[in-house]
Amino acid sequence: MRAVIRVYDALLYTMALVAAVTLVWLMVSVVVSVVMRNLGLQPFAWLFTSAEYGILYMTMLGAPWLVREKGHVHIELVTAALPPTLRRFVSRMVAVLCVLVCIILAWYGLQLFLTNIERNNYDVRAYYYPRWLLTVTFPIAFSVMAIEFSRFVFGSELMHSGEAGIHE
Repeated sequence: MRAVIRVYDALLYTMALVAAVTLVWLMVSVVVSVVMRNLGLQPFAWLFTSAEYGILYMTMLGAPWLVREKGHVHIELVTAALPPTLRRFVSRMVAVLCVLVCIILAWYGLQLFLTNIERNNYDVRAYYYPRWLLTVTFPIAFSVMAIEFSRFVFGSELMHSGEAGIHE
């Protein structure tokens, strides 16, 4: 079981690392594009397209890590006003809903991914890019997010701290 957990953690942190590297690429591509425009040059078409793809990859691959670290956005105003027992119940029910939504999105993402493979779809702009390379992130990321949210359903840690306000 420990080996499975290590492999899963490696997947999660690799996804987060790819998201972080993609964020750096986005910064570089925007700076290069702006500098080229200011110099009167036409930025490369693939520069803009790769930035678009990067936003998708960064979002999908970084989201599971954010769930684990409780870095996703949620409102503590209501849970802060609840007594501890009710707060635990509400927090776990919210986590259950998150798991269900992630499972549904993973399922439909898988269907989209398989459809793109079956139809051999390409995104044709600056270059031919197989659409399945874009949509493969959907079932993977949403499945991992479902696992991460389920840790808040079954684990000892809650998603909500019960403390309203900004905590960093």
